[in-house]
This record gives sequence, structure tokens and C-alpha cells, in this order.
Amino acid sequence: MNLNDRRRKLLFAGLVVLLTAVGVYLTVASPSGGSGDEPEARPVATASQGPQAPASPPPGIQSAVDPNDFDVYRLLPFSRQEFATAADLAQRFVAAYGTYRYDEAPQTYMARFAGLTTSDLGQRLGQGVATPGMVEERRREQLVAQGTASLDQVRDIENNSIIFLVTGRQQVTKNGRTSSDSKQYAVTVARDGGSLRVYSFEPADVGQAGDTG
Repeated sequence: MNLNDRRRKLLFAGLVVLLTAVGVYLTVASPSGGSGDEPEARPVATASQGPQAPASPPPGIQSAVDPNDFDVYRLLPFSRQEFATAADLAQRFVAAYGTYRYDEAPQTYMARFAGLTTSDLGQRLGQGVATPGMVEERRREQLVAQGTASLDQVRDIENNSIIFLVTGRQQVTKNGRTSSDSKQYAVTVARDGGSLRVYSFEPADVGQAGDTG
């Protein structure tokens, strides 16, 4: 073998060693000994979330009924808040209905029903208390009445109205003599536009239709 052949073989062997060293270096230098495409090596993008819309109430109860955790309002056409508002309206209405004085103007009596009744019922109440016969009778007897009310029970529930039985109690002073009286009413509270209002009322033994549409 001549010198040129020996040089060529040494050069070839040197290149092999060099390439091998480079390969080992790249393998060791790579993170986790793997490629840069591993999923855990990539940052996870977080989607930007806007305001969440309120969840719609479920259409009924699909799971087994638990007597210790039973939400009856999921089966009613009125929410808990609406039911409480309707009950408060019925109670305050009956108390206001039984409160009046012989020396007050009819407009003062009517003002007690502001925000409690539908406009139609408010007008009818005003017309009744303003009749000359009613005004004269109360003045003649110097009639003063203070009304209170208690909720007794729910008589009926319709899609747009609730009928409450409410007992109205009065402390009445007539010609200087004081007495007490009580009477139970069926009070219908109905949806009126975007609000709840007292729609009608009658003595409880008469009652009235509950649903207004």
C-alpha cells in the first residue's frame, strides 16, 4: 500500500469519527432525548372566555325526587321571587283596603294602592270610595279604620295568576266606640306587563276566576 492510499484511509476514518461525534452531541443536547415536537414541550393556549349567560332553568325534574331536597318552584309558572312578591302584594293590598278615615280625601285613600293594583282596579276602588253616599256616611259616623292582613293559603295557581286567601282585620272606631272585625278575601295577583299587580278580589266565599290570559 502506498502513502497516498494510507492518507486517503486515514482521512476517511477521521471523517467517520467526526460525524459520529457530531451525532452523539446532537442526541445528548436535545431536551428529553426526543424531538422538539413532543406535546408537553408546547405551551397550552387558553381560550378567552366572555361573560357567561345565565343558565336556563331545567324544564321540570328528571332525576328521582328527593323529599329532603325538592324544589317545587321548578314545576310552577312563577319563580320563588315572583311568588314572594305576589304574596306581599296580596297582603299589603288587603291591609290598605281596610285602612281609611272619615276626614281624609278620597285621593289619599287611593294613593295607598299605588304600585299594588292594576290601573283598572285602582280606578274602580277610587270610584267606590268617592261616592257621595259613602263619604257622607263615614263623616256622619266619624269612622276610622285601621286594617291589617294575614296570608292564609294559596287557593289556585294559573299560568299568569295566583289566588291567595287573605284575612283582613280591622280596628274600627265609629262615633267614639271601638270594635274589631275580620273578613277573608280571595285576592288574585296577576302579571301586568312586566310586573305583578292585584287584579281583582272578592269575599273568599264568592271567589273569582284566576287566570287572566
